[in-house]
Amino acid sequence: MMTIEKAQRIIEGAVEGNRRSCRMRRSVIAGLLLAGSGSAALAADPAAGEKIFKTQCAICHTVVAGQNRIGPTLFGVVGRKAGSVPDFHYTADHKKLDLTWDAANLDKYLANPRAMVPDTSMVYAGLKDDAQRADLVAYLGTLH
Repeated sequence: MMTIEKAQRIIEGAVEGNRRSCRMRRSVIAGLLLAGSGSAALAADPAAGEKIFKTQCAICHTVVAGQNRIGPTLFGVVGRKAGSVPDFHYTADHKKLDLTWDAANLDKYLANPRAMVPDTSMVYAGLKDDAQRADLVAYLGTLH
């Protein structure tokens, strides 16, 4: 069984690979992480996640490195320390968050952002559908 810890070690190793194969591995690993966390991830579809991003996230976020909007860029979010995008103003609770964004953390945050970061400036109430969240997280895992 794939554990979150084992998958994170694989992700760290994938970073050393070339960009194209790294992107594909991260996509697969994001799905495996979610499967291990009990979410409906075995059928996670990054293409469906991209559509969800465009309709529910793109108003505030970009997927372009170094380009923030109301929210920080989500390029490279998987594997990034929370609250670490340069030139983005985070709330105090978000700055104190001691975690690296992985599939399990993103799934939890996207389900109910305020439950995880009470003073978040993100006004989005959360994506309640497990399968849609899995798709979105799988898409975010391809952004490297």
